[in-house]
Amino acid sequence: MTKRVRAREIGIEFGFMETGRFNAITDVEGVGVGHATLIHGDGPLKVGEGPVRTGVTAIVPHQGNPYEEKVTGAVEIFNAYGKSTGLPQVMHMGVIETPIMLTDTLNTWIVADAVLDYFRERYDTTSPSINPVVGETNGGSLNDSFGRHVRKKHVFEAIDKARSDKGMGPVEEGNIGGGTPMTGYDFKGGIGTSSRVHEGFTIGALVQLNCGRREDLRIDGVAVGREVVIPPPKGEATGCSIMMIVATDLNLTCRQLWKVARRAVLGLARTGSYSGVSSGDFVIAFTTGKKKVEDLLETLPEEYRRDPCGERFLGLVYRAAADATEEAIINALFKAETMVGINGNIRYAPPIDQVKEIFERHGRGLK
Repeated sequence: MTKRVRAREIGIEFGFMETGRFNAITDVEGVGVGHATLIHGDGPLKVGEGPVRTGVTAIVPHQGNPYEEKVTGAVEIFNAYGKSTGLPQVMHMGVIETPIMLTDTLNTWIVADAVLDYFRERYDTTSPSINPVVGETNGGSLNDSFGRHVRKKHVFEAIDKARSDKGMGPVEEGNIGGGTPMTGYDFKGGIGTSSRVHEGFTIGALVQLNCGRREDLRIDGVAVGREVVIPPPKGEATGCSIMMIVATDLNLTCRQLWKVARRAVLGLARTGSYSGVSSGDFVIAFTTGKKKVEDLLETLPEEYRRDPCGERFLGLVYRAAADATEEAIINALFKAETMVGINGNIRYAPPIDQVKEIFERHGRGLK
């Protein structure tokens, strides 16, 4: 079996900007990521028993209490076929006050309920108006979705990990957390992440990939999906969605942050998605606000400071968001492993050796 690697490990790079230390959303200082993963059972589906292929992922904007220290947030709903919670309040108030949670569709409300318990038990917060933010994609091709196997202890585990020192380091990708049962471009999908550091600011993206058709897959412009050869996936896809989380340390307003969030969708489009009718394509963005825009402007050429609209600098941030999202999606595919789920349904990992051969045929030799 070929070792599962990230895109850059075989020489595929996206854009000209540098990545952060971990090439992950955790390169934004203070941001943490934690997963809880549930995998057990094989064979025919027995609702409530399994097979179980699910989990939950937590992204915290900082290591404190986010209800007491809210962060500026924004939401872009490109295609709204989804069951996320908490997004309307973020859109109207411009702040996020809980960890951002990712899971599979039918666990959405269980996860939101457990977040409330977390605030009472871990943060000692009992406000009657906490707004849990939970995103989802549908892993029903491999998982006993109606069994709703995620529990309070799993939500606590994911958030606790995100709030630990380990949660602020390298991020596990592929068949992990909320991404455990997901499908991407007819291959095995899951969690992926990437980052960009440019002119003193940082952008990080994390995706839960569960969308796309194999023939549409493009990797750094190469139409890999048309040439790769694998057995067809067994079991019809039940979802074709993606959650995209974008974080930055640049102190943007919620309006500016919303414009940045929209550019994550361009990163998705580069990989070949056209956002199908039943695809829930959501972007949730936030800023830790630790870097001042004024400090960024001082490092840029005079033309940026003479900009009559005062926002020309955002072009750099847009590019970083699109590039990081594109790479995060490919990392999700490359780090995923072949998985067998309910009723023997299979999702195959993309064959990395074939990807190398395809790039070579297109004059793009890799490592």
